Amino acid sequence: MHIVVCTKLVPDPEAAFSMFTVDEHAKRVIPAPGLRWVMSPFDEQAMEAALRIREKQPDSRITVMTLGPDNARNALKHGLAMGADDGVFLSDTAFQEAGSYITAFLLAAAIRKLRGCDLVLTGRQAADWDAGIVGAGIAETLAVPVISFAKDVQIDGGAVRVERVLDDGTEVVEADLPAVVTVSNELGAARAPTLRETMRAARKPVVVWSGADLGWSASAAEAAGIRCVRERVFLPVKNSRCEILEGASPEEQAASLARRLREARVI
Repeated sequence: MHIVVCTKLVPDPEAAFSMFTVDEHAKRVIPAPGLRWVMSPFDEQAMEAALRIREKQPDSRITVMTLGPDNARNALKHGLAMGADDGVFLSDTAFQEAGSYITAFLLAAAIRKLRGCDLVLTGRQAADWDAGIVGAGIAETLAVPVISFAKDVQIDGGAVRVERVLDDGTEVVEADLPAVVTVSNELGAARAPTLRETMRAARKPVVVWSGADLGWSASAAEAAGIRCVRERVFLPVKNSRCEILEGASPEEQAASLARRLREARVI
């Protein structure tokens, strides 16, 4: 069983809002210098799902994969420290500002290049933009089934059985392997890297592939077209007004409140 876990490095979700500024002209969010970057927590849970599978099938191999600039290597290091066996780093200037479609296409190309992948696990969404597109995009590109919002992932022979989260409960879905599963936070907390695995992580193999290795270039990205256009990035304006309701007694104040609510057509 070969499992590939796709991960993304994101700004620390616990960081204060003051650590970010918005460039409305460039339509970008700019993190402050020194901001901590971490593996997306949903991707940590995807790693946890892979590790649980390997505990039941010890002959399984886990490859952690990421795409991005040089600091994205930290996502690989974290995945390797959690227990992944090897890593794949997709790095190229042609990948800069890659949208969800191109990211899914590139990850799928790398998975295809690995050969023999049985199961792809991703987080349900990234913790920065929360789009939740890439996992399904990988499955579409590879022409394999996808099951989303998994809270439990089990392998049964040549199939994957997933308990997935619904708005009003859960359902169990099966699909033949190979397949893609996106993992939700209902899976439970991911394990912290142990000292032993953290020390071993530095010696685990990591391959680096460029766009040329995947048959990709800036011209190919342009030919693929932009599938998502960012119309605007801005800080919402909050307008609030406080009105003090007069009244000699609680009853008069309540009557004043009811009258104002009726005028505002709230009641």
